[in-house]
Amino acid sequence: MLGLERVTFDPRIMAGQACIRGMRIPVSLVVNLVANGKSVEKILEEYPDLEPEDIRQSLLYAAWLTQERVYPFKTA
Repeated sequence: MLGLERVTFDPRIMAGQACIRGMRIPVSLVVNLVANGKSVEKILEEYPDLEPEDIRQSLLYAAWLTQERVYPFKTA
């Protein structure tokens, strides 16, 4: 999917939610940390199993999920 090989889904890990490289680190956690102002350096310090590319792909995945699609309505 979109070249996001670090974003994985496994029903046996975190109930199948999007995680980083099959670890028990949900993409939503990473995105939430960034959204709340945590720097990449601080995230990597607090989660040493993460790599900078994991954070980048988490944000790309979140951006993909929030894409707006406009569907035209026919008026009578």
